[in-house]
Amino acid sequence: QVQLVESGGGLVQPGGSLRLSCAASGSIFSTRNMGWYRQAPGKQRELVASITSNGSPNYADSVKGRFTISRDNAKNTVYLQMNNLKPEDTAVYYCNLAARWVGERDYWGQGTQVTVSS
Repeated sequence: QVQLVESGGGLVQPGGSLRLSCAASGSIFSTRNMGWYRQAPGKQRELVASITSNGSPNYADSVKGRFTISRDNAKNTVYLQMNNLKPEDTAVYYCNLAARWVGERDYWGQGTQVTVSS
């Protein structure tokens, strides 16, 4: 079994920064693509950023230039550095460890709340 535990969320003012962490248990972390998703009330869950097993990142247009995803395979941890936060970034952020093929399960963390407000 794999467990993902997110941390680092909280309340921040517009223009501020937060760093989210997702620590994974198990032995499969380094072989899997990872992603950060978010879901705001009344909206669908959306992919914010992803990173491949070899470290190549990808970002949603809404966060390009502001967010940075990274991973430390030695620590089984993926990070999301969020800068210049905006109120529309408010959501529950979820860590995802992706399946490699159809039929393999993926894994989700419990989520961490990010609130951007004055």
